[in-house]
Amino acid sequence: MDLLVIDPIDAEVMRWLASRHRLRFAPELAFAPRELRRALYNVRAAIVPSSVSIDAETLDFAPVLRAVGRVSAGSENIDLEACERRHVEVVRSLTASARAEAEFVIGAMLSMLRRVPVRGPDGSVAGRELGGATIGLVGMPPSARTIAQLLAAFGVRILGYDPALHATDPSWADWHVSHAGLREIVERADVLCVQLDYFSRYHGLLGDRFLRHCKPNQVVVSTAHSRLFDEVALATALKSGRIAAAWLDSVEPGALDPHRPLHGIETLQVTPRVASTTRESRQRSAWAVARRIDELLEAPAAAPADFKSTIPGALADLEADSLSP
Repeated sequence: MDLLVIDPIDAEVMRWLASRHRLRFAPELAFAPRELRRALYNVRAAIVPSSVSIDAETLDFAPVLRAVGRVSAGSENIDLEACERRHVEVVRSLTASARAEAEFVIGAMLSMLRRVPVRGPDGSVAGRELGGATIGLVGMPPSARTIAQLLAAFGVRILGYDPALHATDPSWADWHVSHAGLREIVERADVLCVQLDYFSRYHGLLGDRFLRHCKPNQVVVSTAHSRLFDEVALATALKSGRIAAAWLDSVEPGALDPHRPLHGIETLQVTPRVASTTRESRQRSAWAVARRIDELLEAPAAAPADFKSTIPGALADLEADSLSP
């Protein structure tokens, strides 16, 4: 079997793949881990939804697997290092959802600034405008660059931080973003926008060390995984009012349970990873993933030049400007 498709993708994309490769469409396997492992035994590539984990144990059942495609955002439950060791390429498009995420983040900024009132110098309580604010971007994926472009119309000041980009990198000037250290951004930003890719070394990065210095009445919008935040520190900042409101679009299971620090905080809003999920972004991503998997399946077996590293920081990016091959 060439290709196993578990994620229901665009019908046109599915027809194109089926015309070129032996394909099995089995969305029911997303809810049947044992059957999924059996099905992977003779499969060369698979397209899986975000609910399906690909770990080292799963890869043990897939001796000929060469690619794992993911149309939706997020790769937290894919063991990238295990895939690297097995020469299994993780195929994603990092650009397909950039505009969708940018629109979501700016909409969230506008919503929270206006509907969460703060006390002004004259003692009155009212919402705020985005124009003239200082925006802090933590992480500079393609969506953050689109955010910077769209924010230009609001007349804001933009500060940016990304551990993968040196302060002297010319990209900062190209994006019209001023590089700053993480603490400086937390101290100066009226709106803190977090889009940093999550790796285990960043667990709890935004903890008390930084959040206790955040600018009073700061608003936080995060499409990054919630593990980047220390739960206790974030809960403390929200309950004290230092952070006026936070919107998290990617929360780990159980984070809001009654025994956890973030439970019941009225100024915390949570959505189930909707920032990157639009009809248009899924179609762009599906075509990008399909084209790359087609290349891999058409390539000679075990051609080293066709393998793209999937270790942290080296995920294969895919062009997603067109909607079809």
